[in-house]
Amino acid sequence: MNLLEKLKMPKKEPQSPPPEPPLVWTEISGSHSRRFLFEPDGQLSVKVLDDSRPVIHRVVDSFLNKFFPSGYPYSVSEGYLRYTQFRALQHFTSATLSVLSTQSLLFAAGLRPTPAQATAVSWILKDGMQHVGKLICSNLGARMDSEPKSWRILADVLYDLGTGLEVLSPLCPHLFLEMAGLGNFAKGMAVVAARATRLPIYSSFAKEGNLSDLFAKGEAISTLFNVVGLGAGIQLASTICSSVQGKLVVGPLLSIIHVYSVVEEMRAAPVNTLNPQRTAMLVADFLKTGKISSPADLRYREDLLFTGRLIEDAGNVKVGRALHKAVKPSKLRELKQIFPEEKFILSHGTKWVDMILEHDATAEDALRGWLVAAYAVHMEKSFHEPSGSFLQEAYDKMNDVFSPFLSGLQARGWHTDRFLDGTGSRFAW
Repeated sequence: MNLLEKLKMPKKEPQSPPPEPPLVWTEISGSHSRRFLFEPDGQLSVKVLDDSRPVIHRVVDSFLNKFFPSGYPYSVSEGYLRYTQFRALQHFTSATLSVLSTQSLLFAAGLRPTPAQATAVSWILKDGMQHVGKLICSNLGARMDSEPKSWRILADVLYDLGTGLEVLSPLCPHLFLEMAGLGNFAKGMAVVAARATRLPIYSSFAKEGNLSDLFAKGEAISTLFNVVGLGAGIQLASTICSSVQGKLVVGPLLSIIHVYSVVEEMRAAPVNTLNPQRTAMLVADFLKTGKISSPADLRYREDLLFTGRLIEDAGNVKVGRALHKAVKPSKLRELKQIFPEEKFILSHGTKWVDMILEHDATAEDALRGWLVAAYAVHMEKSFHEPSGSFLQEAYDKMNDVFSPFLSGLQARGWHTDRFLDGTGSRFAW
């Protein structure tokens, strides 16, 4: 081909680079999942996973999420389904018998059939509100694992609130069903929260695998002083508290002592599982002193009211925020590529550092991310430069200290196999 022919040939247009594939990630929060699609043109779309399934499948899935543990059936041992089936049958028959017994007791008290039946229905509806409270509170089990102390205190506050409404019911007898129902609703939530947090608290004291013995002895003490308390209540009811006015004086005093006792009880418990607050305190102590605190060292320093408070010495790290709120979609790929082998993402904001964990991240992953964030923030304060520029240096420093740090935590009695973030948002690619 001569030069003239080459010049006559049509010129090839330069090929444009292939379009960048859209970025897709899944946000997992508790039992709910959402898939996010970030297009290269900057458009963000959201869709619910499995939304196209038949209605019956979605109903079954919703039922499992509400009444079975997270991750069922893989998160429980064999036999759990059969145990649950017969437990449900046991409670069904027990509740049916209680309705019959309540009606019989009201008849025995001298109420005639027609009014007694109405009274029995009202009484049973009042008790039914307690079960509604239990159902609502049962959805918060993961949060109770993360903060058992705070939920245990809340349980007693709710119980006292419910009891207070019952004490006040004689002042407005025409609202008996409403006040008694609300009181039982609060007490139902209290019962679930108290029972759900009992095991983590007892577990914190079991040094030799003696959990059953601790539980049995704790129940024995509770039973003994419940009986003594019933005796004191009968004595007060027949003397000082024989009138509503007396109850209004003694009731609040007993409630204050009750709540104070449970607060001191919870402060004494050395819970040894890692949650956001305890992890932040451990990292702050380690960075300041180089020492690792034990569960007993931290028990009186835990904030039982504002559990989500930020700790400046630990890098002001916040865990569990929704991924699409904590990270701009346009920066997600960039942040993930900073530490591609890790199961966390760090996003530095103006007031705090968001840490988002992958769905299968363990406590070790959370500790690694927390140390990186804390080191980076400390370097930022020292050199007055954006903390993002120190991430690689902070990551290298974390790798140097992580093995002894983790060994020290385990030696001090901390459980480092799981991180309880209270159903915080996680993500999957």
